[in-house]
Amino acid sequence: MGLLQGKTALITGAARGIGKAIALRFAAEGANIAFTDLVIDENGEATRKEIEALGVTCRAYASNAADFAATETLVKQVKDDFGSVDVLVNNAGITKDGLMLRMTEQQWDAVIGVNLKSAFNFIHAVVPVMMRQRGGSIINMASVVGVHGNAGQANYAASKAGMIALAKSIAQEMGAKGIRANAIAPGFIETAMTAQLPEEVRQEWCKKIPLRRGGTPDDVANVALFLASDLSSYVSGQVIQIDGGMNM
Repeated sequence: MGLLQGKTALITGAARGIGKAIALRFAAEGANIAFTDLVIDENGEATRKEIEALGVTCRAYASNAADFAATETLVKQVKDDFGSVDVLVNNAGITKDGLMLRMTEQQWDAVIGVNLKSAFNFIHAVVPVMMRQRGGSIINMASVVGVHGNAGQANYAASKAGMIALAKSIAQEMGAKGIRANAIAPGFIETAMTAQLPEEVRQEWCKKIPLRRGGTPDDVANVALFLASDLSSYVSGQVIQIDGGMNM
């Protein structure tokens, strides 16, 4: 029996990267997977097949996570398709970096909408389901820049700080209903996006990390599994930094 046997996990933005790693880790522990992305293209379909090959049910949904009404409809569909929503991972996110003096209103609104408003949308839709089930785990994907800030990423850092505060607030509101909420704050994670950075930049990053390496999507997925499962049944309102000790 896996740690999530028979449970249903809804993961946003999971066609690739960290979201995909979380979906695969959850599926390996017996969870049925519903995942979303803005469009379900060949990558999304390949991810769905890869998850199903682990012997669980998986469905992929095209959805704009920043759209409140669309999210309400999607969560109802997931509930109809799977019967429950036991774990929600708010992973959808984008970056539109720039120094404050050059940042446009559109850059600010886009990042806040996709990164933070989407989490509100999904939590708002999922909480009634979890309340009827008398339990559930909500995991917000934040970032170390949401804890410490970062020059040139005011919009991204603000959205991720909001994800942390949102998780803590939901933990306080919903704890009596058996619903836990936590945040994960990854640091330098080896993904397709970070792979595009110049090698000298990557080396400078690693020099700042006590473990002297970047993290992997699986490092993040393992912590997500802990927070999703009963292993963390008395953990709520916390933010766990996965950064190799970079920010202590």
